[in-house]
Amino acid sequence: MSLQYSDEDRAFMDEVRTWFLDNTPAHLKGEAFMFGEMSADDNVAWCRELHRQGWAAIHWPKEYGGTDWTQTRKHIFEMVRAETQAPLSYCMGVNLLGPVIYSFGTEEQKSRYLPRILNYDDWWCQGYSEPGAGSDLASLKTKAEKKDDHYLVNGSKIWTSYAHMATKIFCLVRTSSAGKKQEGISFLLFDMDAEGVEVRPIRSIDGKHHLNQVFFTDVKVPLENLVGDEGQGWSIAKYLLTHERTNIARIPMSKVMLAQVKELTTRAAGDGTVGDREQIAERLAEIEIDLNLLEFMNSQMLAQTDAGKAPGAESSMLKIKGTSIQQRLAELRLEIAGYEGYDWQGDITDDETQILTAASQYNFSRASTIYGGSNEVQYGVMAKAVLGL
Repeated sequence: MSLQYSDEDRAFMDEVRTWFLDNTPAHLKGEAFMFGEMSADDNVAWCRELHRQGWAAIHWPKEYGGTDWTQTRKHIFEMVRAETQAPLSYCMGVNLLGPVIYSFGTEEQKSRYLPRILNYDDWWCQGYSEPGAGSDLASLKTKAEKKDDHYLVNGSKIWTSYAHMATKIFCLVRTSSAGKKQEGISFLLFDMDAEGVEVRPIRSIDGKHHLNQVFFTDVKVPLENLVGDEGQGWSIAKYLLTHERTNIARIPMSKVMLAQVKELTTRAAGDGTVGDREQIAERLAEIEIDLNLLEFMNSQMLAQTDAGKAPGAESSMLKIKGTSIQQRLAELRLEIAGYEGYDWQGDITDDETQILTAASQYNFSRASTIYGGSNEVQYGVMAKAVLGL
């Protein structure tokens, strides 16, 4: 079962498709549409182009610079973006921090931060995971001690994406050790060039540098940079992660990737380089069935959201199944590419993209079941919140 689109929705689909085809720079099409493998300058320029069109923050309320689109139209937008291979911009400010600011922030914080987020005047990174406190986020130890007019922050964060490019960070810190672990966590904003902030690179398995470890040594953060109340950080984090996990499912991206793997399979079969064709066809069919079921489940959630029900623990189901499908597609593409797919560092032409990026994308996809809360933890979330176990 798929979404039933109205005539107005179909007209909107045509509008979005035309705009992406007319405005996406040729050098940003292709593999960049999946994992945002753009340069920093290209990423900022593309985000600002979307902002000029009014499409930078489609999930935000219109009063803060977003749209008044239904969830169905937001789904259409992402589906068409993937189909046209327009890039998936990397903007934690828009996707994660913005909703926190307009939901929990003060009026001063809204007026100060939201316009700059929309125009990508600030590059935000996320300070959540720590050594020993990844998916078990309540165990974080980065401490923020209140002084006269500021907090003094000490500790470290790890797996911090693009911290080496970021100008600011939104960070979970421990402001109290009393009571339950979750009750002493707060949400702070501060500059990455503040004295006492150190960024050390982590090169990941895909051969690229997008991860980092960040160290804080007596970093002074103004009291007005606290979002919400002290001790409200856990509630804010859960709110933020619900949205993140829904986005991580990336159904439109997987549909396009499925079509690409099918095309690559056909080409490899014609060249006589593919192995067991029946086994490949069976695996492709299984993935396609699972992807269709995932899209149906997503359609139900979209309908519920349009009816006023906020996404909850069900987003964990989307995250688990969506990331599993991404990994299975990446693994199958690498198998089809064979030995030609292992040299991902070489120069790549358009015709070679599907083969020469197979290993890099496979390696990157291994992280998809970890970031945003590991799938093992999400099974626990569903068992408790959905099944009542």
